[in-house]
Amino acid sequence: MPVLALPAAAAATTLLGSGSSAEQPVLAALFKGYKKVAPKVKFVYNPDGGNAGVKDVQTKHSQFAVNTRAPLPSDTGTLQDKLFLDGLCVAVNKANKLSNLSIPAARNIFLGVDTNWTQVSGSSLKTTIDPIGRDSAAGSYTFFQQSVLNGATQSSSVEQLSSDGLVATAIKHDSNSIGYVGLAHAGAGSGIKTVKLNGVACKPANIKTEKYPLSRFIWGVLPLKHPSVAAEKFFDWVRTSSAAGKIIAKVGAVPTFNK
Repeated sequence: MPVLALPAAAAATTLLGSGSSAEQPVLAALFKGYKKVAPKVKFVYNPDGGNAGVKDVQTKHSQFAVNTRAPLPSDTGTLQDKLFLDGLCVAVNKANKLSNLSIPAARNIFLGVDTNWTQVSGSSLKTTIDPIGRDSAAGSYTFFQQSVLNGATQSSSVEQLSSDGLVATAIKHDSNSIGYVGLAHAGAGSGIKTVKLNGVACKPANIKTEKYPLSRFIWGVLPLKHPSVAAEKFFDWVRTSSAAGKIIAKVGAVPTFNK
């Protein structure tokens, strides 16, 4: 009798990604949720910063990246699409009574113009300000530089850390501190307090309408030539599926295109 050839089982696919640490909690949940759609796809993700992630794609060290700032002319050789919305929250230690900050006041703090909390209206402190930010590998660094600092470089007094998680932890343990983190790192369990910017709170409802001044799109990054089909399918699922939208909202970001 003739031998019938059986179809080979679909091979597992490992996708190598890198980029934003601000979105790492959201991505971890999305990777887990995508298992129900594509159980053979596995993810290895390096949260080395959004700017670093773009370079990883350019140099073919990563098949995809996730970034927290809009594309730049230097991002040559990449294809970038909006995935969902997030807010870059400005936060202080819970010991600080500050509840609202204007963009110019935030600019003065991170440029080193104002160095003592007595110079900041609404704060109960009389101590030296300890500003905390991200390093230049982070898309959040570039976004904050563009949106708050008018393109200027952060003061040398700003402690630059390599992840949003580290920034949140530093703020939690320093009563004189102020910093900026993605929405997922500023929730009820973070131990830090977000402040309003120009009177608008860093909350999903205000981010969805982009009323919050530091609302921002999160971008999926692929190589322009020969992108991974598996990575393209994952990004399409993140952008459009109802299941992904529920995950995004639950973890700490704002679904935008999901139905």
